[in-house]
Amino acid sequence: MAFFGGLGDLLAIAAMGDWTAADEVHVAYGLSSWRPTAGTRAAGTVSRERRDGRRVRFTGGKLEYHRDALPSLTWTFPEPMGVRPVLGEFSMADVVTIPSHLAVPEVRSYMTVEAAEDLSAPDTPAPAAADERGRSDQTFLVDVVVRSGGRERRATASGRDIYAVSAPLAVEAVGRILTGRTRTTGMAAAGEMFDAADFLHALAAHLSFDLCR
Repeated sequence: MAFFGGLGDLLAIAAMGDWTAADEVHVAYGLSSWRPTAGTRAAGTVSRERRDGRRVRFTGGKLEYHRDALPSLTWTFPEPMGVRPVLGEFSMADVVTIPSHLAVPEVRSYMTVEAAEDLSAPDTPAPAAADERGRSDQTFLVDVVVRSGGRERRATASGRDIYAVSAPLAVEAVGRILTGRTRTTGMAAAGEMFDAADFLHALAAHLSFDLCR
């Protein structure tokens, strides 16, 4: 339960609202920069080795490994970020978590080009504290669009420091589990385990959450 692997799934289910299925889910990550920690780099190395250098996407109702070049696209984020160049089919946990509990044949993820370049560059420095709370100056905007039968719904979350916001996400999850505020038991994705919109509203001190249905 963290920024990657938790937030996108929660946003997708919050955007769904009363829909029980969708035709497409798009998860776009708008990061001002990505200064990876040593843990991020190590995890990325392990992930690439397990995938044998292949990328993964969810299309046609199933996971698919491939070696295709990532498509260069643009994504219109809510202001103030606006239109930004992104890499499509950027391998993220969302292509596994979201379809594990949502009836949807297509899940696509995107990453801003600047952030992807930061991550791949060997000399990008680790994040450094820039405020009294120890957060870095990196900002994020996660924009999720779900489509069904020609209709579209959207949910966004924005804030500061992708690593710092992982802590309140995890703490909120543990608190809800300990107090019985869950929708299922056992291993489950965040959006399946919790009331997604309520969960995100509870994090108001740490991120901004908006719905557009």
